[in-house]
Parts: sequence; structure tokens; C-alpha cells
Amino acid sequence: MSLKRLAYPLWIAFIAVLAATHAWHLRADFPNFSPWEDWSKYTDEGWYGNAAIRAHLFGNWYVPGDFNPAPAVPVWPFLEWLLFSLTGVTIQAARALAVAFFFLNLFLSYKLFRERGPRWVGLFAVTLLVTSPFLYSFSRLAILEPLLIALTLAAINLAIRLPAFRHKEAAASVIGLLFTLMLLTKTTAVFLLPALIWMIALPFWQQKSKLMRILVAAGGTAAITFTGWMLIVVSLGLFDDYKYLFFVNVYKKPHGVWGRLLSFWWSFHGGLWIDIVLIPLAGLLILAALATRLYNSPRRLKANWRPNWTAGLWRDPLFSGSVLVVAGYIGFMTYQNHPQPRYYTVVAFFSFFVVVRVTAQLLYRQGPKHVLTRLPARRAGFMILALVLITTAVNTVWTLKYVFHPQYTFVTAAENLTRYIDQHPNGNRLLVSISGDQITLVTHLPSLCDDFGTIPLPDKMAKYQPGWYATWNDLDPGTLEDLHVHFSLEQVAGFPAFDDPDRNVLYLFKLHPMHDGQARNPSNPAMQQPLPDDRINVPVE
Repeated sequence: MSLKRLAYPLWIAFIAVLAATHAWHLRADFPNFSPWEDWSKYTDEGWYGNAAIRAHLFGNWYVPGDFNPAPAVPVWPFLEWLLFSLTGVTIQAARALAVAFFFLNLFLSYKLFRERGPRWVGLFAVTLLVTSPFLYSFSRLAILEPLLIALTLAAINLAIRLPAFRHKEAAASVIGLLFTLMLLTKTTAVFLLPALIWMIALPFWQQKSKLMRILVAAGGTAAITFTGWMLIVVSLGLFDDYKYLFFVNVYKKPHGVWGRLLSFWWSFHGGLWIDIVLIPLAGLLILAALATRLYNSPRRLKANWRPNWTAGLWRDPLFSGSVLVVAGYIGFMTYQNHPQPRYYTVVAFFSFFVVVRVTAQLLYRQGPKHVLTRLPARRAGFMILALVLITTAVNTVWTLKYVFHPQYTFVTAAENLTRYIDQHPNGNRLLVSISGDQITLVTHLPSLCDDFGTIPLPDKMAKYQPGWYATWNDLDPGTLEDLHVHFSLEQVAGFPAFDDPDRNVLYLFKLHPMHDGQARNPSNPAMQQPLPDDRINVPVE
């Protein structure tokens, strides 16, 4: 057997093993002491699947007045609902669903490259994905991003292959349907629309009438299907819950040119969360390709023809579309002014695509000296490849460190908290906490969210009369004021969890109702501090 024929099976086996590690220890925490302090590990797995969790555990997916994101983002909870019908409600099942979509994303990524180049390029792309410790950490959380990426890659695979379809308008309609599913998975998908339109339009740029029919088919299908969903939401009286998802995701926007530049820098710089080598490399390669393209403009080429290493690169929808995806998502984070590490999972995939596509371009084309680096294109490709391989080796070791050292601090804390509640009854067995839905996913303890809801917290407390409250590390004065309207608080236990110095102990409180159902005056400033009938040891800040 030749070395080349042996190398491919070994390479594929390496990828398969690294991919399989993502499905190991699914009950384990998000890696502690990682560079990524992301709120999703405390909340999002429970929040965005709470409709499925409640439907199976309590018989009703909707809790009036609480945080109900399903009307705005129904695709993920619907899939979880189907899955839980087979597995029961467990955090392992929810995370297995996310990992399954990660596996699908690997396949779809390979397909994008394999049908446009040799096999090694597709395997190269998949290798960067499976060895990334960043993607390992976030692909194992039951959050929205793995599904969003899967739908995006499916739409892009169709878009790039549109010229090969006999019934192009029908294929475009499927893309429109996929875009609706993207929007109903995570609303930030709207910032991926320019890239998707570009990938659809690029092969038909010279055929205006055909392009118009294809865009109308895709856009019309997306508009009709999304409108249909909104009619269902409105007819069921869920529009307030739909709007509320946007309300809670409003953050203070920057003002003036300087403020917007700082917001852009914050969002742009956040790419280093993904990889401190591959992301700067992707940025440099995009800039080099852009500068070379501008330097070798058609007018200049007519005057002094020279071979161009970027020939065909910008006309390839995989490359230029990936650049637009990265730009669109960084644009979203700049506008939102609130980048979180999990948002960059989308950026990670398409930044890695840029690195792979440019490396392949350089290795394919051997010619005169590169106008920027003064190195032959092929030699530049090998230098980039060597740098990427070294980075991949480091990333593999980093990922395997997480694989072989799982921790279970949060699930242990959730179990101990639930056990304490069951052993010390206090009225209604209902917990109020920002991490309540996450705890419900782990232990099936019924819960409400203290931070989000379509009715004020004092009204929610009066309506549901919970017996327990849990918070991380300290009490928020505003939340304490809301709780004091109907309850006094007794701190009874603390449970260590996670590594975040601001959220590494989950404190549990008994809620004691006011005598005779009375309520305190919510406008009293003293209610933002412990009152004489409270027993509170954690700081209020």
C-alpha cells in the first residue's frame, strides 16, 4: 500500500476519534478555567429548551408571565420535545442533540470543499473543526448555535450547487424555507442573509432574468413561511412573548463615531476567543486577497498583465460568502455591543473555511512572486500549512485535556440543591432562579426565572407563591426589593459550582410569605437591603 493510500485512512480515523470525543461525558460541565466565561453554561441550555422540558415534566410548555422564548425561537425546543419523547428529559439527551448537529456540520463542511476540490482540502477543513478546543467546549452545550450552523451550511450547500439543479426555482424555495428555520432557531440569522443572497446570486450574475426568478422563489418562500408562523403566534396570543425576546436582548448602544469604533474593536477582537493563531491568520489572508485583487485591477492587468494568485478566489461563493458570514456576524455583535464567546462559533466555522480555501488556492497555483510577501505562491501556501499544522497539534492536545479531565460541579450542585429542598419542605416546591430552567433540566425541579418574564417579578411571585430562591454569589438589590414585596428570605445552603469568581457558589434561600398575605410597599428604598426578618449572609451588590 502506498504512503498516500495509507495516509487517508489514518487521517479519517484521527478525525473520527476526535469527533467522537465530543459525545463523551455529556453530563460534564463546560470546561472550568477555560478562557471563555460565557453566560450560556448557567442558563441557555434550560432557557431555550424550557418549552420541551415543561411539556414532558409538567404537562404544559407555557408558563404565563415567565420567560417563554419558544414563540420566537421554536425550532430547537420542538426538536428537543421530539427527542425527549424517546429518551426522557435529561441534560445528556439535550447535549447529544447538539453534538449530533455538530457531526452533521462536519459532514456539510466536508461536502462544501469536497465537490469543489480534492479530498484532502475537505479533510483539512474538518480537521480544524474537530481539533478546536473552542468548538469542543461550545458544541457540547445544548444551545442554539450548533443547529443554526447546520441550517446555514445546508442552505449554503444548496446555494452553491444551484447551477447544477434542473429545477432551480424549487431548490431556491428550499433555501428560503431553510432561512425561515434559521430565523426561528436564532434571530441573529438575519445578519447571515447578505451572505446567503450573495452565494445564490454570484453564479447567475450575468443571467438577470434567471437570477430574479431564483431570488423571488427563495425570498417569497421565506416571506410566506415566516409570515405563516407569525400568524400562528398572534392567533395564539403569544405575540408579547415573541416581542419580549427582543426586549431582553437590548443592550446600551454606542454613540458617536468613537463609540461605534470601540464597539467594533470589541467585537472584532473577540475573535481571539476562537484561536489566537488561526483567526488573525484568516484576517491577514482576507486582507492579502483583497489588496492583491485591488492591485491587480482589470485596468492595471490590461496595461501590464501579470498572473494573480487570487484568480477566481473572490468569484468562488465559498470564499467570498464565508467572508460575508464573518463580516455579518461581527456586524451583529458591533450593533448589539454585547459580544459573548458562544456567538463566535459561527465565526469560527467560516474563518476556518477562509484559511483552508486560501491555503488550497496558494498550493494549487504556482507562479510568479506574490506582490505582498515577495514569496512564490506555492511556498507561501506551504508556510501557511506548516503554521496551521503546528496550531492544530497544540489545539488537539488542549482539546484532549478537556476530554480526559471532565468535571461535574454544576450537576452536583443542582442535585444537592434539589435534595435539600426535598428534605426540608417549605410550602410550594417551586424554585425561583436565573439558573432555574438549567436546574430543571438536570433534576426536574420546577422553577421560574427571576430575571426575565413578561410580568413584573412581584406579580409573578404573588401568582405562583414559590417556596425557594437561588442566586449566584450575591443578591441584586433590585431583585431583593422585588422579593421583599411578598417574602422574607432565609439563607439555608450554598453549593460550589463552576469557576467564575462572580458565579462559583449557588446559594439557596427559603422564602417566607408575609403574615396574612400582606405585601410591603415596593417603593420603600429600605427593601433593597436585608430587613430585620431576613437571614442573609451573602453580599447585596
